[in-house]
Amino acid sequence: MKLNIGMHTGPQRCTFDELRRLWRIADSTGFYQVSVWDHFYDDPSPDGSGPNHEAVSTLAALASETKNVRVGVYAFCVGYRHPAVLAKAAATLDQMSNGRFELGLGAGWYEREYRTYGIPFPSVGVRMDMLEEAVQIIKSMLTKRTTTFKGKHYQLENAFCEPKPVQKKPKIWVCGAGEKRTLNIAAKYGDAWNIPYPSPEVFGQKCQVLDDWCAKLGRNPKDIYRTVNVGLFMGTSAADAKKKRQVFEEMFGERAAVQGGGMLLGTPKEVVDRIGAYADAGAEGLNIVLRAPFLWDSLQTFIEEVKPAFK
Repeated sequence: MKLNIGMHTGPQRCTFDELRRLWRIADSTGFYQVSVWDHFYDDPSPDGSGPNHEAVSTLAALASETKNVRVGVYAFCVGYRHPAVLAKAAATLDQMSNGRFELGLGAGWYEREYRTYGIPFPSVGVRMDMLEEAVQIIKSMLTKRTTTFKGKHYQLENAFCEPKPVQKKPKIWVCGAGEKRTLNIAAKYGDAWNIPYPSPEVFGQKCQVLDDWCAKLGRNPKDIYRTVNVGLFMGTSAADAKKKRQVFEEMFGERAAVQGGGMLLGTPKEVVDRIGAYADAGAEGLNIVLRAPFLWDSLQTFIEEVKPAFK
């Protein structure tokens, strides 16, 4: 079964050398892409005080440290940076990676980060409006000579974005699970869509909603590339699988019951079957999410015993 397998590397509670080690493993063992997330605080976290590397600068390092994998972010929060500034960062990152950059955009959700950093945290409806405007602005700036945009939240007047990306038409990812707005925006403007931590069943349901929006908008649903992020807490054996499940439950606490459906738990054979279920539900790519303390033995076993099943 063919499936593009990527690695989503959490830049939190770890050293840069550990991130570099992950990236080089991915680059040398045939992973399709490596990505990071865009947060100021670690998560899950009791108070947000744990170390967490900033996304744009981390992506620049990731682009420089790798040669083969696609380089991505799932997802830039449009509330943290003006979309024109994000477009400039994306174009530069694509230049640095020689055309390997994947740009994910999301409406944002981590209220603690907004509040403590003095960034306004509007209602979800407003944040979705901001995302919809940002997607349009960034798509224009990455492909057109100049961009003029008159929106409710953002205004641009003959804005240049030079140099342009190496890619003639970089993919814009719309990230999230909301059926009324996020998937509608993905159907309108997205080249790709990513969702974190659903079960295979929920992923399939979301894919159907995306298909329905495409039908209403006259969009070919096959034009939207679909991926899922799932946590990796796999054991190297049946006995070790019990230990790794405990690691997951201790890390996520009360959230474990809710997010367990989006985790790869159990033995390598069980994980192969689980990933296959995502592929059957419509996934074209799957990214294993790695949080520190990194389970290096699980990752090595995944590379040797799981990943070859999806070439």
